[in-house]
Amino acid sequence: MPVPVITALLLVCSNVFMTFAWYAHLRDLQGRTWYFAALVSWGIALFEYLLQVPANRMGYAVLSLAQLKILQEVITLSVFIPFAVYYMRQPLKLDYLWAGLCLVGAVYFMFRS
Repeated sequence: MPVPVITALLLVCSNVFMTFAWYAHLRDLQGRTWYFAALVSWGIALFEYLLQVPANRMGYAVLSLAQLKILQEVITLSVFIPFAVYYMRQPLKLDYLWAGLCLVGAVYFMFRS
């Protein structure tokens, strides 16, 4: 499997953990103290880093730093939207589409030759 594909897959998995670490406590730990939520989030974030660090190290061998960052942002939005809609029960907004289109432009500029 090509390194950019492995990098992207690891970043997708990493982003799932990151998104839960950053936002799931808003729904699931509302009645708990903020520092309890922070400790739980740090525990989840450990798994994010266990995937994100190797992904970026492998990806950096074949992608530029800017390309890695834009790839990360596209993946972040791609993971966040389903999380927000299905897990956090937020309404699907047309703004997500506009944000995605802006990222398509960013991808174009970062990956063009």
